[in-house]
Parts: sequence; structure tokens; C-alpha cells
Amino acid sequence: MAAGCVRLLCIKPGLSLFRIRRIADGFTPANARALREVEAILAAQFSAARKEDITGLDGKLARPGRRGMAPIVLIAEDASERVRGCILAYRFVTPSFLFLDYLATPPGRGGGGVGGALYQRLREIAAGLGLGLFFEVLQADPAHCQLPPDVLEENRKRLAFYARFGAYPITGTAYETPLSDTDSCPPHLMFDGCGVLESLSAPFCREVVRALLERKYGELCPPAYNKKVLDSITEDPVQLARPVHARAQSMPADGHRRLAIIVNQGHEIFHVRERGYVEAPVRISSILEGLSTSVALERIEARHFPDSHVAAVHDPALISFIRNLSSTMPPGKSTYPYVFPIRNREKPPKELALLAGYFCIDTFTPINANCWPAARGAADCALTAAKLCLEERRFSYALVRPPGHHAERRAFGGFCYLNNAAIAAQYLSSYGRVAVLDIDYHHGNGTQDIFYGRGDVLTISIHGHPSFAYPYFSGFADETGTGAGEGFNLNLPLEEHASVEAFMRALGVALKRIGKFAPHYLVVALGFDTAAADPTGSWKLRPADFLTLGKAIAGLGLPTAFIQEGGYRTRTLGRNAAAFFSGVVGA
Repeated sequence: MAAGCVRLLCIKPGLSLFRIRRIADGFTPANARALREVEAILAAQFSAARKEDITGLDGKLARPGRRGMAPIVLIAEDASERVRGCILAYRFVTPSFLFLDYLATPPGRGGGGVGGALYQRLREIAAGLGLGLFFEVLQADPAHCQLPPDVLEENRKRLAFYARFGAYPITGTAYETPLSDTDSCPPHLMFDGCGVLESLSAPFCREVVRALLERKYGELCPPAYNKKVLDSITEDPVQLARPVHARAQSMPADGHRRLAIIVNQGHEIFHVRERGYVEAPVRISSILEGLSTSVALERIEARHFPDSHVAAVHDPALISFIRNLSSTMPPGKSTYPYVFPIRNREKPPKELALLAGYFCIDTFTPINANCWPAARGAADCALTAAKLCLEERRFSYALVRPPGHHAERRAFGGFCYLNNAAIAAQYLSSYGRVAVLDIDYHHGNGTQDIFYGRGDVLTISIHGHPSFAYPYFSGFADETGTGAGEGFNLNLPLEEHASVEAFMRALGVALKRIGKFAPHYLVVALGFDTAAADPTGSWKLRPADFLTLGKAIAGLGLPTAFIQEGGYRTRTLGRNAAAFFSGVVGA
């Protein structure tokens, strides 16, 4: 077949550091720059490829349904955000499969394990979707491939490279029949079950090949050729050229079902030892204990991110106030706001402790020596979870305290100092559309405030009506956004004693709105204070309900960062968290 150009480069392993992420669209500056680099790499490596196949990637991503082929662009980029390697693949809808079209690194800059890491990431995407992966590799047999010996040797290495992952040529069909007399080396059609498909049936293989011949290579392959190839696929299951001794180096069977968890190490230092103060360190240990026996976890260390990510959502004056007052507080002492200067904000007092009321919305969120280190660590955990979304991890969980969704651009409160969910969403918004779903019992006033005038981040909150629930002044249904954000803020306030059925109906409305928005990433502000007998709530969700809730959210099929918010009944907190994430990873 003429379609069999050299497309897959063999990359040797090395020690260079890089991250892999999926390009959602070409609209953000970071994505547009990356796509230009990808197109340059493909043009340099595949000079014989048709120009329309390797250019206009932004347009292809903007029209994902064209010919029933949705593009997938993965890049490996270094610390300077230079593209070290890329994949262009397609998800075929009917029949359902993935096709790897191009894998490449910049000329003269191979190595570092980039090729293998990119390919493995694509396999994980396929496994998460329950799909098989197909692609082409040129033959290495001189009897069927008239190429110089050194090129044949490279083809042999390439085939061996993919065999290590469990990808082998399909044999016993006419797919490798030359399309013309000038076609000196037709390709193998390769199949990789990606750990989810153990064999390849003949009927499914025929549908895959038909889709490739008619939709991808329709301009090259005449009907008579297509019929010959399709009629040759008769053996069921289809046979693969798998060496007798071969053993696939597949990803772990549960690789796409593990929950990446980032715990705010050192959160215990922030402990307000006052009677009735429910935001306590035991919350984290309760959740961890519940998860440890019910969900496959992968512990990830939090990375430290620059303060610029925090300043992107919070006013510098607020950041400076919390950090500076925290650093001056003696051990064991806390400052609570007690004067709220609603009249004259232009002439604030000089004493830091008296400034609290300029920035805090309540009287029960103290500043002490440890609140800034703990809050800043939580923000790093949230950013790490967001970064994992960019790297195509399906689910990541920032298990943090203090929580964050009540922290506004210029104010803190509600046990919250920095808005972790908003910081994560802002980070992701540089790479595609983001939806924030807040399922804490209390309205996420901080997240609403931060994104209220923007249309690239959809904010949705299901919560107790502000007529009876904190923070009392926001969360009404008529608050829908302003300016460019009009219609991109959805509040779903419920009654004080709303039933589980009412909560689930509101969830259905929220999920439908998210589907219409079609985000590339999802951030969930996760509160378990909707549980029965929570001291700060009045609803009655139980483990079975949290299981259903987790399944429904995971059913959106989005890379999702869960950021811990409320949940204060520690006797049931672990069970509820375990049920929720069992629903998430098992969906």
C-alpha cells in the first residue's frame, strides 16, 4: 500500500526529564505554540507526507468529528516547554479504535525515552477507553521490502520496539499487498490490545480496515483493491506475527484505574486547638484510612510551583497579608478578625492584626504561624493534581487541608485561605477549557468570584441555599456571570433538608451543562459535608449515594482533578470517601 511511509521513529532510552500532555485545542497561546512546533517536527521528519496530513492541526482539533476521526495530539515537553516529541493519532468513532498516525522527535534530538513514554501514554488512553490501537510499520523482510539494508535494519528494530509493548503485525491478509508496481515496501498493519483486548476478531478487523481504506486512504485506494483486502480477512481470530517466546510488556492491568493521590504533607502543623473547631488534622487520616483498603492508590509527591500561580487568582495584597501576618505570629497564638471596615477601606490601620477584617469575611478563620505554610502546601498539591491532568492521568486527588473554595480574589474565610480549586483551574485554563464542579454543602463563593467574568472556565456549585447556609451572601440561582462570563456560572441551591433524590437531580443538571460546555479538563471541589450527620450540613448522603455520585462524575470521561474541601464527621468520613472514589475508578 502507498500509505506505508516511514512514520514511527525508534527512540533509545535515556535520562532526560520531560512531561507528556495532550493538546486540547489551538486557542490558548501555550497550545498554539506547541502545535507550531509539532507541525515543524512532522514536516522535518516526514518530508514525503501529504501536507494536509501534518499541517492545520489547530483546525483538526477544532473539528473533531470530521470523517468520523477525532484527532489526538500528545507532546513531550521539557522544563522550558520545548516539544521533545509528539504523537498524532485519531480516535475512530464507528468502529471504535485508535489509530497512531505519526510519532516523531525533532531531527537529531532523539533519545531520552521520549518515544517509549509517548507510546505508552497513548496505550493508557486506549486502555482507559477500552479500545485497541492500530498503526503501520514498514516491513523488514528483504523478500517483500525493496529498501537498502540499513533501512531494513531500522525497520527490524522498530518492530522489536513495539513488540516489547505487545504490538505485532497482523498476518494472513492482503493488507500488505502493494497498491502499485512502484510501491516497493508496503507496511504491516499493527495491532496492540493495550491490555484490554486479548484477541482481534475477523469481523472487527474488517471494519477497522474498511474505515482506514475508505476514510483515511480513500483518495489512494480504488474499490477493487479495498474489496481484495477485506475479502482476505477470514481467519477468526485474526492471527498476529507474535514470536513464540514473546511476552508483552503491557501497562499494569489497573493502570488506568489507579487514583493518583497527593497529600498535603505537614498539614498537621495547622491545628486550631479550640473546642468545636471541626477543621482538624484527623480529617486527612480518616480519609486515607478509608481509601487504603478500598481503592488502588498511587502516592505522588507534591511539586513546588512558583507563587505566580497563586497570584494569578488572588490579589497580591491578600497574599502578602496572610503570609506576613502568619510569619509574625508567636507559636500557639491566633488572630481572629473582629473589626470589619465596610466604610473606609482607603486608610487601613498599620498594625497587621487589625487588618484582618479588611480581608476576612467571618470571625472563625484565624491567622496563626502555620496557616500560610499549610495553605501554600495545599496549593502546591492542587497544582500537582492539575499537572497530572495535563499528562493524561485520568484521575488525581489533592487530599489537602485547609480547604479553599471560600477564598475569593481579595478575601479569605470559611476555614479557607487560598482557593486551591481555582488555582488548579486557572493553571489548566492555559491549555484548554475547564469546568469546576463544586459539590461541597456550602457555596463555593470564592471560585465564583474569581471566574465570574470569564467564559473559558465554567463554574457550577450544588449547595445549601444561602438563606440558611454559609456564606449566606452568595450562591443564589440568579447569579449567572457577568460580561464574557454571562451564562458560565451555574448555582444549584437546594433546600435545607433536601432529599438524596433532589441532590441527584441537581447533579444531573450540572453534568448536562458540563457536557454542553465540552471542557477539556474538570476540577471537582470535593466536599463530604453533604453526608448524613455532618456537623456543618443538613443533608443525608450515605456511602451508596457517594458511590453513585463518583460514578456519575467519572462518566464524563474527562481528565479530572479532585480537590478536597469540607467533610467533618470523621466517624463516617473515610467510608464516604472510599465509596466515592470506588465509584470514580470503577466507572
